[in-house]
Amino acid sequence: MKKIIFIVAITLGNFVSNAQVKTPSPSPHASLSQTVGLTEVVVDYSRPSAKGRTIFGDLVPFGKLWRTGANANTTVTFSEDVVIKGTTLKKGKYALFTSPKADMWEMIFYTDTDNWGTPDNWDANKVALSTFVDPIALGNNVESLTISVNNLTNDSGTLDISWEKTMASLKFEVPTQKMATASIDKVLAGPSAGDYFSSAQYFLQSNGDLNKALEYVNKALSMAKAGEDVPFWHLRLKSLIQGKLGDKAGAIATAKLSLANAEKAKNDDYVKMNNDSIKEWSKK
Repeated sequence: MKKIIFIVAITLGNFVSNAQVKTPSPSPHASLSQTVGLTEVVVDYSRPSAKGRTIFGDLVPFGKLWRTGANANTTVTFSEDVVIKGTTLKKGKYALFTSPKADMWEMIFYTDTDNWGTPDNWDANKVALSTFVDPIALGNNVESLTISVNNLTNDSGTLDISWEKTMASLKFEVPTQKMATASIDKVLAGPSAGDYFSSAQYFLQSNGDLNKALEYVNKALSMAKAGEDVPFWHLRLKSLIQGKLGDKAGAIATAKLSLANAEKAKNDDYVKMNNDSIKEWSKK
């Protein structure tokens, strides 16, 4: 009987130790992703609620640094460089801090994103960008802190912070025209050497049309820039295609070129592979 009681006690103890109580967070986590033109903007934050309290000027004191949310840092990530009031903010992830006042908000993008709340030691060198916006009075009450990306065009958007009856809105510009033009130029210029190389590699590895593979790898090789060494991995691929086509003499000649460039680049893997292939193809 004592043994049974002991086993039951151990079982119950393990159950209690492994159990996790789940309750709603007072400031639920939220994350949003918005494409602006060709730029991805991601906001990650926690959303405290007013719950009848006065927010700005009381819960969030005027003129003091605010985490702009609750719990861990509120972060904003831009996939491309953006421009804010004429100043470029480099692509990357930033903690968003604000200093609200009745007539002006300071908005700060801070490179250290691992703080819980505001940093213990503020480092001005980590301020990637700081700017000011005029707060906007809202006609409706916003119960829970809301950060959103709005007013979308191909070239811009706004980062909006709304809570209680106040909104701070910051416009940012994105490099859509530059990115779109670069994409158009690249496509209209035709396949790159990498495209031809990948196509040739596919035909070789899939036991496809080897003559087509040879045609494509030759096109890749012809696109090497003047004055630069021909990529040894391109030459290696050509030698393998030639070898599989039965052209051992051609394969050896090409492998020797690949070997020379691999030795120059100090790539031991390709040096070994080329030497092994040359020995294999040299057998009578």
